Amino acid sequence: MTYNYKKIITTVSAVLLIMNFSSCQNKQQKKVKTQTEANTEKTVENKMPEKTEINPEITKLNAVLYSMSSKCKEAIPNGDPNEFLNDLHKVLAEQDSFRKDDLSLYFLIDKKHKVSSDYVPKDLISLNDNNLWNVNKNSLSLRPEAYKGLEEMAKAALNDGIKLLVSSTYRSYQYQENLFNRYVKQDGLELAERYSARPGTSQHQLGTAVDFGSITDDWGDTKMGQWVYQNASKYGWSLSFPKGYEDVTGYMWECWHFRYIGKEACKFQKKWFSDIQQFMFEFLDAWNNYEN
Repeated sequence: MTYNYKKIITTVSAVLLIMNFSSCQNKQQKKVKTQTEANTEKTVENKMPEKTEINPEITKLNAVLYSMSSKCKEAIPNGDPNEFLNDLHKVLAEQDSFRKDDLSLYFLIDKKHKVSSDYVPKDLISLNDNNLWNVNKNSLSLRPEAYKGLEEMAKAALNDGIKLLVSSTYRSYQYQENLFNRYVKQDGLELAERYSARPGTSQHQLGTAVDFGSITDDWGDTKMGQWVYQNASKYGWSLSFPKGYEDVTGYMWECWHFRYIGKEACKFQKKWFSDIQQFMFEFLDAWNNYEN
């Protein structure tokens, strides 16, 4: 199917978004009705128009999208609301398969949403140098789902002649606190907050984030970096802090920082949210917490 990527929002008014989704639904309903009449070959005259049934999920979708930031709305392409909902349900079905004794892989964590100082992901698995990847220190670990996702991606990379280097993974609250304080002392609070998370707000504490390679801007231009950029989403890994979105994510561009979110979420993010992780997670958080 060919998508019209003309943005739904062309003014500051979110009403256009709601009108677009509603009109798509009405056109589809009208089309179905016409086909039904043709099949039955019946003509009904002088009949009062039937009340159109509104899909309650489209009403919810309109409300949730209306609550999103203007920049998020601008990132969403024009499209069929039923197709959007179908893709969303694939993501939610994957969410239902997540373990219930730990935070969701879709947990929204940023400068406004945090975890407690005592939160530690369940069943962390240690990373060591092996046939699949190299590590730059022996204290690294990941949540099981992310570890499995890393294994799958590392095998694919090796098939292309690239061995991944894992440089940073899970960080405890205390580790992040010490790191942040060191950066503040080194560069001052204002600059430190642009590239380092305060304790409790780091994706690393979730045990699902990996910093690859040299953790420097030029890593993205290396053979390893280019491979990861082109292939990470196939294995459920998403770039967290893309270039040009500091006002959205709260952080400067980090070409090396990827978060494991699963394959369906990666596809959903790329198709409907201009491949910006933050926009998708904000939407999912609003959807899951929506109240009439």
